[in-house]
Amino acid sequence: MTAPMPGTTHPAAPALALLLDVDGPVASPVTRDVKPEIVADLVSLASAGIPVIFNTGRSDAFIREQVMAPMIAAGMPAGTVVHAICEKGAVWFSYTSGGPGPIHVDHELAVPKAYGDDVRRMVAEDYATHMFFDETKRAMVSVEQHLDVSSEDYLAEQKLFDADALELMGRHGLSAAILDHHAPESDDDADYRLDPTIISTDIESVQLGKDLGASRAVELLAAQGITPQAWRTVGDSRTDYAMADWLHHNDHSVKHIDVRPADGVPSKPYDVLTATDLGLGEDVIHDDAGGAFLRSWREALVG
Repeated sequence: MTAPMPGTTHPAAPALALLLDVDGPVASPVTRDVKPEIVADLVSLASAGIPVIFNTGRSDAFIREQVMAPMIAAGMPAGTVVHAICEKGAVWFSYTSGGPGPIHVDHELAVPKAYGDDVRRMVAEDYATHMFFDETKRAMVSVEQHLDVSSEDYLAEQKLFDADALELMGRHGLSAAILDHHAPESDDDADYRLDPTIISTDIESVQLGKDLGASRAVELLAAQGITPQAWRTVGDSRTDYAMADWLHHNDHSVKHIDVRPADGVPSKPYDVLTATDLGLGEDVIHDDAGGAFLRSWREALVG
C-alpha cells in the first residue's frame, strides 16, 4: 500500500468513513456525471476529516474526470486526501487538491490481453451500435451502453454479448461464469466472471470484488494512521453488499445503504438503510438517494 501523501492531516479516529460505489449512488447511471450538490457534500465531508473512499468497477480515468476534477474545482482544500479503489480492487490511487498520486495496478489480477483484444474486435464488428469497449481499464475488460441507446434495447443486446463473451473465454482456454446481477450464482470453479450491470458488463478475475476494495480501503486508511469508529457503505446492486460483508466479518461497525433496493434487500447481520429511512419515497433511488444520505451526513457531522 502507498504511504500517506505528504502535507496531509486527518483525525485518527473519525466518527465515520464512507466507502462509496460510484455508478448509481454518486454518478447518475443515465448521464454518468456527478451533480454539483453531491460534489459539494463530498468536498465538505472529506475536508472535515471524514474519510471518503470510492470503491468502484470504474477505471481510474473515469474517477479522475468525473469525480476528482469536479471536487478539486469545487475548492477541495490542500491537505485533504481522497482514495479511489477502481476496477473492483485491481487498481487504486489517492488524490489531493494538487491532483492524483501514483496509479497502482495488481497485474496478477488482469484479464489476459489476447482475450481483451478479441472482445474489442467483437464489439467493433457485432455490437458497436449498442455499446463501446472501455479503453481506460487496466485489469478488467468492460463494455458499456451508449448514452443514446435505450436501456431496454441495451439490456436485450447485452444478453447476446454476454453469451458471446463467455463462449470466447472457452476458445481462449479460460474458465468463466456469468454472475447473475439479481441472483448471484456460484462461480467458485471459474477463474473469471462476467458481471452484467444495468449499463455495462465487466469481465474480471474472480478474485476482484467490492470485498477486496473494502480490504484495500482499510489498509489505505491504516497507512495514514486512521481507524474509523464506524463505516457507511453505499451501493446500488446486490454485489455491493460485499463491502459491508467484509467490514462486518472483520469486526468493523458498519451500516449499508442500498440506493436501488428493488433488486431485493437480503437479510444481513448489520443494518441496511434505504431512502425511506430518511423519510423519502420508495421512488427516490440512485444518485438522488445517494445524495440525500451524503447531505444527511454532512448536516450531522459538519453542520
